[in-house]
Amino acid sequence: MSQFFQIHPDNPQLRLIKQAVQIIHGGGIVALPTDSCYALVCHLDDKNAVERLRRIRGVDDKHHLTLMCRDLSEISLYARIDNRQYRLLKATTPGPYTFILEATKEVPRRLSHPSRKTIGLRVPENRIAHALLEELGQPLLGTTLILPGEEDALTDPNEIRDRIERQIELIIDGGACSLEPTTVIDISGEEPVLLRQGRGDKAPFGF
Repeated sequence: MSQFFQIHPDNPQLRLIKQAVQIIHGGGIVALPTDSCYALVCHLDDKNAVERLRRIRGVDDKHHLTLMCRDLSEISLYARIDNRQYRLLKATTPGPYTFILEATKEVPRRLSHPSRKTIGLRVPENRIAHALLEELGQPLLGTTLILPGEEDALTDPNEIRDRIERQIELIIDGGACSLEPTTVIDISGEEPVLLRQGRGDKAPFGF
C-alpha cells in the first residue's frame, strides 16, 4: 500500500520532500506531478526499481526511459551536447519537452537505448519535481504514467491511488496536471526529429 503525500504545488513542504527522497533511496517508485502529465520515477542506480517501473508501464528495454534533471549542466553529464544542441536546450528548458541525445558513459548501460546508445532527458518546470531533484542531488529516472494498453496518461492523483497504489510506494498529490505528455524530440542527429507532439511547442525546432 503506497503512502499519499499532499504537497503544495507552489511551496513544497521540505519535510515531505525529504521523506519522499528517503523513499526513493529505499528503492521506492513514486508518482509525481510534472509540467506535463504525472510521471513514475525511481532512483537512477536501483536496478530492481527500474525493472519494476518498466513492468508497471508494460515496456521493455527498447523503450526510452527519461532522466529528469535539475538543469542544463546536469544534462551535460549524461549526454553529449554540441553548440547547436546546447542552444536548442537553453531556449526550451525548463519546460514540457523530452530530448533524445547521445548518452555518455555516466549513463548505466541498461538505461540507454540498446541499439543506438541514446537517452531521453528533460528538465521539468514544476516546483515539486524540482524540489525533489534538488534534495536528491542527482537525476531521477522516469516515464510518463501511462498504464499498459491505454493511450492517455493518468493526471488525477486520486485515480492514480485507485489504480496502482499496491504497485508503488508513494503518490504525491500536487493537484491535477496537464492532460498532454511532453513533446519528444530527437536532437541526436544532424536535424531535429519530432517523435511525439505533446504540450511543448515544436516551433523552436523549425517544424
